[in-house]
Amino acid sequence: MDTVNMTETVVAIGTRKGLWIARSTDRREWALEGPHFLMSEVASVAVDTREGRSTVLAGVKSWHWGPTVQVSSDGGRTWTESAERALSFPSDTDTALERVWQLTPDPNDADVVWAGVEPHALFRSTDRGENYELVRGLWDHPHRPSWEPGFGGGAVHTIVPEPGEPEHLLVAMSAGGVYRSEDGGQTWAASNPGIRAYFMPDNEYPDHGQCVHKVARGQADGALYAQNHKGVYRSDDNGRTWDSIAEGLPTDFGFTILAHPRRPGVVWNVPVQDDGERIPPGAQLQVQRSDDGGAHWRMQADGLPADSYTCVLRDAASLDEADPVGVYLGTRNGDVFASVDEGESFTRIATQLPDVLVVRAAQLA
Repeated sequence: MDTVNMTETVVAIGTRKGLWIARSTDRREWALEGPHFLMSEVASVAVDTREGRSTVLAGVKSWHWGPTVQVSSDGGRTWTESAERALSFPSDTDTALERVWQLTPDPNDADVVWAGVEPHALFRSTDRGENYELVRGLWDHPHRPSWEPGFGGGAVHTIVPEPGEPEHLLVAMSAGGVYRSEDGGQTWAASNPGIRAYFMPDNEYPDHGQCVHKVARGQADGALYAQNHKGVYRSDDNGRTWDSIAEGLPTDFGFTILAHPRRPGVVWNVPVQDDGERIPPGAQLQVQRSDDGGAHWRMQADGLPADSYTCVLRDAASLDEADPVGVYLGTRNGDVFASVDEGESFTRIATQLPDVLVVRAAQLA
């Protein structure tokens, strides 16, 4: 049964030059609002629906005023800013914030919001995103001097809490790898066994230094899925070890990966032909879907363009939680596609936007 008739679906679309909001009550007819923050980069968005909220948080970078976090309490219609939300490093770090790459409401605490930033660092808010404090355990990690910037910069770009385990947290970064904490962020351990770093000349399976592009958690079974700079992986032990699931994919390169919120083993990958060319395989924009945790894959491309030379970046793909699940993709040439049948077919809901950096979908009551 499609449950979205009782709710409004919002798709927040962050781009190089502003934020747009697509709205629908049936996920078939869409109204596009915006731009908000025109000519400011929006690299991160979170939709906070905990405790019935309709809060949207956006990591916004003004080329004049610098980076900050903007907040809307009415589903993205109006926005407020405060000096406290202008995330900043403590003075003793001698570091300036470049941008906010990730905003993640914590499923275990309705007041906690995590922020991953560039340069490599993690911040924590305990007041729903009003104030943020540097997570010193990760900042002071002895590996930090060896973390290198990827092509898109050096950042903590993925934050994966574990529902039901408030002390467990996993982060991923380019290019440092996956790190895991089991004490609420006080201490961290590199968590990359099985993940290959082909660009390492002396050791292709190092303790850390892998260029992870994205990690997603399957909520039904807790499995983790990772898309790396060449390599697609699954972990069934919360990131302690990883196994390749790239066999059957047209390429093992890509930026994003998605896991079904209710059905175990259902995962979507958006392949990119090559790390040098960065176009869809065979110039066909597509998703690859697995129903068995990555053992087998099949292409879903109905409604997606052929002769396509764009790509989907790490956070420019999202799922909603309706039934059936909606799948949303934003491309670097400014198109946004939506599927209301779990990827079997897509329709274009926005076009000619700036370069899409982040897409987040949610149902608001």
